[in-house]
Amino acid sequence: MSDLPTVIEPDESVSLRDYAEKAYLDYSMYVILDRALPNVGDGLKPVQRRIIYAMSELGLKATAKYKKSARTVGDVIGKFHPHGDSAAYEAMVLMAQPFSYRYPLVDGQGNWGSADDPKSFAAMRYTESRLTGYADALLGELGQGTVDWTPNFDGTMDEPSVLPAQVPNVLLNGTTGIAVGMATDIPPHNLREVVTATIRLLEYPKSTVDDLCEHIQAPDFPTTAEIITSREDIKAFYRSGRGSIKMRAHWVKEDGAIIIDAIPYQVSGARVLEQIAAQMQAKKLPLVSDLRDESDHENPTRLVIVPKSNRVDIEALMSHLFATTDLERSYRINLNLIGNDGRPAVKSLDTILREWLAFRTETVTRRLQYRLEKVLARLHLLEGYLVAYLNIDEVIHIIRTEDKPKAVLIERFGLSDAQAEAVLELKLRNLAKLEEMKIRGEQDELNLEREQLELTLGSTARMRTLIKKELLAIADRFGDERSSPLVQRAEAKAFSEKELMSTEPVTVVLSAKGWIRAAKGHDVDPESLSYKAGDAFSLAAAGRSNQSAILIDDTGRAYTLPSHNLPSARGQGEPVTGRINPPTGSSFKALLMGDEKDKVLLASDAGYGFVTELGHLMAKNKAGKSVLNLPPGAQVLSPALIPAGDDLLVASVSSEGRLLVFPLSDLPELARGKGNKIISIPSARVKTREEMMTAVAVLTPEAKLVLHAGKRHLSLKLQELDHYRGERGRRGSKLPRGLQNVDFLVAEHPSVS
Repeated sequence: MSDLPTVIEPDESVSLRDYAEKAYLDYSMYVILDRALPNVGDGLKPVQRRIIYAMSELGLKATAKYKKSARTVGDVIGKFHPHGDSAAYEAMVLMAQPFSYRYPLVDGQGNWGSADDPKSFAAMRYTESRLTGYADALLGELGQGTVDWTPNFDGTMDEPSVLPAQVPNVLLNGTTGIAVGMATDIPPHNLREVVTATIRLLEYPKSTVDDLCEHIQAPDFPTTAEIITSREDIKAFYRSGRGSIKMRAHWVKEDGAIIIDAIPYQVSGARVLEQIAAQMQAKKLPLVSDLRDESDHENPTRLVIVPKSNRVDIEALMSHLFATTDLERSYRINLNLIGNDGRPAVKSLDTILREWLAFRTETVTRRLQYRLEKVLARLHLLEGYLVAYLNIDEVIHIIRTEDKPKAVLIERFGLSDAQAEAVLELKLRNLAKLEEMKIRGEQDELNLEREQLELTLGSTARMRTLIKKELLAIADRFGDERSSPLVQRAEAKAFSEKELMSTEPVTVVLSAKGWIRAAKGHDVDPESLSYKAGDAFSLAAAGRSNQSAILIDDTGRAYTLPSHNLPSARGQGEPVTGRINPPTGSSFKALLMGDEKDKVLLASDAGYGFVTELGHLMAKNKAGKSVLNLPPGAQVLSPALIPAGDDLLVASVSSEGRLLVFPLSDLPELARGKGNKIISIPSARVKTREEMMTAVAVLTPEAKLVLHAGKRHLSLKLQELDHYRGERGRRGSKLPRGLQNVDFLVAEHPSVS
């Protein structure tokens, strides 16, 4: 190293730490200011601005012929952009995609990607491009003294630092970008809404965000999917500059199928179908039988979801899909941009529009000032032409004879240097053709224009009016209706595991030794199933596979088992104690199935009972929960399912052959407990088990009550039951001889008889 020449003086040396820190900070600021963030003025990042400017310089206006994208990008790279050609082309592609930009700046021929796969665009040698009509809103005033010019990356030529945008393009097309330590996520908006809000702020400078939100309803994405975020939440992120917004796919019902005709911004339809198909394959979406993608040129988005049957709740199904797929999407809002002061900051809606109006006012002022200077310069020359015309012979003579005619003309006629130069630049034959009328006519026109320009420049009100007129003209030229409707929707809710289960009919069977299994269908004879040696049928209940089986033991505890995962009835099942933990020595007295809202009458043979919902009997833990309190010496009776209907009756029978019938409404509805007295039995006789309630049933007014006593039975209709009617808690009336030893009661309803 000693033989190398010393370039840095000792006093200029810096530590490696300081050098690295400065290099990193320099790079960070370069990324923030010259790559990632848009400018409030034209809403473009540098690479986008360079592409648009280069295309305008190449003459690629909306009316021009298309040009190979490779040539366009080559010009950008060569003259303005210090990065690679792929980066420039990707930026160009983004500005050409109507599904990405609300108002595209580039008009492309060839494959520029699709909404389904935005990155599937062709190589740039296969595509052609030109500017769209809307690009004129950014470029129209370019050569009119409106732009600050800065040297390009290698200093060989100048480029515009900000394009003279005639509308707040930063809001219209939005942008996303990641810088060092910060990011930007600006959603697109509707041009007409933004223009009306800008005019509102122009006319009423003290307008708040709430005032502006009367015009700007919400972001407006290039899709007809619904914005479901509430108006208050939208106003909140417009106030702070940060927040999020939700979009949801739009769907209709057609011939029993679900047709999705619009999906959220930048969501792939193929990806959505993949997500739904994955749920179907995992058997987590039994409600759907088929999926189709019927998208074509006429219908860019048409996804078909076919439900399993017409009984499927489509609203609930779509709510599940919104919660579990990209059919509903949330977008981050971060209004971070480079302001007029050249600094990045997160800004509120009113601040963005105020800054843009300041930028626009300065641009218009510079444009008018530039034009005024041109007019004054031309008027000055016209004065010289008029002098030359009035003294045409003398002027021609001076030009022909004098060696330095310019100095002579200045001295003789009092012309300025510019006027004399202009006269001399005219050919003699054109000089001779000068006409006073034409000169004075042009002077009058220019003087009129000068007065107008000076009045506008000198009046704030006139300047506002001019800006307003120009904004309205742009809105009239490029404006359109809102694309994304605002719709208030309920929050999407995914199906629970239970709701996603199939609803096939099943019969749950429990053996005397406590082995449990489930048979498909309801036409099952549980007693005819095979049992282990020494075992036999005990209990059975019919229900559906999405319902739980509820077991009640002789201590009054209830246990819950999901029926869908019980072993098949083809085998002999499995011990129920492997799934629940009943007290040692207990046995099961009841097995129930049904919906959570179904009601059942729980009773003990002491003559007490109450009405409860099946949902109250369901327990989450293996040890179950206590639901029926038993008096001393009492046992659990088989519960009675309560049918739907009014004027229901309770029939109870005691071991002494007493029958009591009373309205069901006299019994309380409880979640757990002992209940109220159904039929009167002395507690002392219950303890010694001398007398007990042997059976209970619930029947409708149309039903028949069938009493089974050994091999004999008795059917009683409503009129015949009147003899046994009484108040709840009474002893009841004696049954006929031979039918007093009742084993069980059956309520035969007309629908099942």
